[in-house]
Amino acid sequence: MLDRFDPRNWTIPWDELGGAALILIVAVCIAYVGFRIVYSLVIKLASSSESTSDDLILERVRHPIKWSAIAIAVTLAAQSDPYLASFWEPVAQFLRPALLGWIAYSLVKAFTAIVELRLDAACDPVAVRSRRTRIAILSRTATIAIIIITIGLMLLTIPAVKTIGTTLLASAGLAALAVGAAAQPALKSLIAGLQIAVTEPLRLGDLIIVDGEGGRVEEIHMSYLVIRTWDERALIVPTSRVLEEGFENWSRNNEELTGPVMLHLDPIAQVPPIRAEFERFVKAHELWDGRTVVLLMTEAYPESVELRLAVSAKTIGDVWHLRCAVREHMLGWLRENQPDALIRHRLEVPGGHPKAGEP
Repeated sequence: MLDRFDPRNWTIPWDELGGAALILIVAVCIAYVGFRIVYSLVIKLASSSESTSDDLILERVRHPIKWSAIAIAVTLAAQSDPYLASFWEPVAQFLRPALLGWIAYSLVKAFTAIVELRLDAACDPVAVRSRRTRIAILSRTATIAIIIITIGLMLLTIPAVKTIGTTLLASAGLAALAVGAAAQPALKSLIAGLQIAVTEPLRLGDLIIVDGEGGRVEEIHMSYLVIRTWDERALIVPTSRVLEEGFENWSRNNEELTGPVMLHLDPIAQVPPIRAEFERFVKAHELWDGRTVVLLMTEAYPESVELRLAVSAKTIGDVWHLRCAVREHMLGWLRENQPDALIRHRLEVPGGHPKAGEP
């Protein structure tokens, strides 16, 4: 049939080409109109329910379902026209896995958005961060798997790729070793990302300390973390490194922390009045959560004493600001009420220096 396009003959089968084009246009129009009618009915049924989940799913899968319906209609029409089938089947073999992958990808994104919407209504911030972390990692894993499978199925429709695949299967042992050695860092990062999703040593929004740098976990990817510091720098840390070398998580279960304020004073300092003023100030402060307000003398040296003033608050940020307020207030109070308690460096010269009185 296609030999009519041979340059030696160069005769175009206009009748068959026109008939195939007409069947194609009719199939596309029928599929599109049918999709619009069915989709409108489903939208009306979904709008009658109170839940927004079905609306979100329908909106996400609208385009892939539309093009899948058109592809199915053209495939059915091609069965009645061999000329259309000769052109459509090679394209359809490449297009079917792409459409299936598109639908699966849209469904994953829709369910991810639904779960995140439900998380916004949750009260427990720790539970919200925990679930959001799992959703982020698992959705990325599912997305990567869908993309890899879809591309693989599309490539298998190419005869040359099938031949290459058969050749590789013949030497599967060597190929597996080579791929395993080359993909070891990627597999290591993938396993580390899944381990974070399952065991939850850290979550999105947690305040962690890595290599002396602290910040909030802003993003969790399969191969790396993004940590946003207080000065808005972004630290990029490999997930495998975090799990292997360890880190500090300051908000593992909640953000209620106790923070110290260290005062180094002269041994002449009277501790009871300092303790009374410290407790009075903290108990009257709006950031204090009512849990901890303790002053202890932790060290005593010949020239100084060390006082640790411990305070607590509901969040890490509140602890920081409360500590700063306590430090500023107590130093001001000491300057006014116990100035001798502040450390001064003194130099005593018994009898004075012999040359001090010389002109």
